[in-house]
Amino acid sequence: MENNTELYLSEIKEIRKMMAQSSRFLSLSGLSGILVGLYGLAGAFIAWRMLWLVPPSPLQMVFPSEIVGSFLMLGAVTLALALITVIWLTYRRIRKSGNKFWTPGSRLMCISLAVPLVSGGLLILIFITRGVFGVIAPLCLVFYGLALVNAAKFTRQEIFYMGLLQIVLGILAALIPQWSLFFWAAGFGLVHIIYGTVMFFRYEYHSKK
Repeated sequence: MENNTELYLSEIKEIRKMMAQSSRFLSLSGLSGILVGLYGLAGAFIAWRMLWLVPPSPLQMVFPSEIVGSFLMLGAVTLALALITVIWLTYRRIRKSGNKFWTPGSRLMCISLAVPLVSGGLLILIFITRGVFGVIAPLCLVFYGLALVNAAKFTRQEIFYMGLLQIVLGILAALIPQWSLFFWAAGFGLVHIIYGTVMFFRYEYHSKK
């Protein structure tokens, strides 16, 4: 009887594992998080150096048009590098494990991420076209945090807590606008590096030994 009970429990655990794998995307690369964080810190440092050329108003963050264009180009390059790195390293990890990249779990996670990110991106573009730049850093952090919180139910739970940190940093950036660049660097730089390190050693390091 005990052997049968253990067998049933083992089968139930296996079924639950299969259901979790089908509804959640668990192959995010921790190393990609570290690299994205380094890109964020590098981008923030370059932006900080650019600010020395044209000091902004602490509240309105009004820049000449050529500086705004440089900021947008810097942001686009940083975002492109981050996306390429995440997709490439995650895809490589999935290939090694023999799993599929596009699953119901990954599809749900991408949709959950996309809704807040696209909404926030459009709102930020509206503010940019109207010459209001002081809200960019807070909105980037808040909407990114909301996207992570929204997508956490389809991936690792650590994503949820990282999202909360991003939201808190975004609110702080709105409260102290003259320090918004440093809060942005903390959110997209340091938080990503800490998250990536935790994810790497928790889920990837032992599998590589």
